[in-house]
Amino acid sequence: MAALQTVLLMLTNRRKFVKQSALAGGALVASSLIKSYGAPAADVDKLTILHTNDVHSRLEPFPMDGSRNAGLGGIAPRAELIKQIRAEGGEVLLLDAGDIFQGTPYFNMYHGEPEIKAMSMMQYDAATIGNHDFDSGLENLATQLKHATFSMINCNYNFNNTPMEGKTLPYKIFNKGNLRIGVTGVGIELKGLVPENLYGNTVYQDPVRRLNEVAGELKTKHKCDMIICLSHLGDKYDDDKLSDVILAKESYDVDLIIGGHTHRFFDEPRKYFNRRNSNVVVNQVGWAGIQLGRLDYEFSAGKNKSLKQTRNVTIGKKS
Repeated sequence: MAALQTVLLMLTNRRKFVKQSALAGGALVASSLIKSYGAPAADVDKLTILHTNDVHSRLEPFPMDGSRNAGLGGIAPRAELIKQIRAEGGEVLLLDAGDIFQGTPYFNMYHGEPEIKAMSMMQYDAATIGNHDFDSGLENLATQLKHATFSMINCNYNFNNTPMEGKTLPYKIFNKGNLRIGVTGVGIELKGLVPENLYGNTVYQDPVRRLNEVAGELKTKHKCDMIICLSHLGDKYDDDKLSDVILAKESYDVDLIIGGHTHRFFDEPRKYFNRRNSNVVVNQVGWAGIQLGRLDYEFSAGKNKSLKQTRNVTIGKKS
């Protein structure tokens, strides 16, 4: 599609403003990060986890109109920052917690194709499904995933007898150096949130039960050194609605929950005790690609893990 190629070319070959302002801002942030993160000791394995959530088709930075988010976000400066972090030489895992679609005219025109292609260009490893990723229906979501070089992971939506059948994984194991990292994902209840004609015969299953089943398999059968859940349940609510807080406390084997849906900008990751009285870290980075989450873990020779550094990095430059 000639029009789409033009859009993608425009996004990846930014005008002078983006190159000199937003891109430069991202590069400066990345440069400062490189200086602040030293190499681990020789007998320690290091893993850097980068993550986004609720980007909502925000492919370009917010316009420089004097608003609160002016100049922030955009895939070009995010891609540059990710490139700079990868250049540090450690093991990196790049993840997204859903709601890739909906929010700008790009989605209205192309129904998610440039968003998926942009994530593939940035070499995302995995993502989970948010409620807005159903906004053009199951067939469209399945069609757009043909452009993905990353895995779409969810363990509590049953897509049998739908266009999405076979298009997702309940989990995936990533070998990062000496480490085995298990990643799974859970999605929110669709009934009452998404029109039924858009999610069709998708069957929602209890996220807590399914997460514990999958995480248990990753821990015992596959001997994963770390288990990550990509969650689109939301951080927490005033009532007893299922959230990341409840998910963390009711889990057994999950080490990290990367959240979405509620668009909350965490000042720092939060920690909860699970059913085994072990720590579960939860992080979320707002919406619209304004921030990139970064968590730096170190694993001892015995594979005991510790979260050494965290930073949610603002992308781009304010007016």
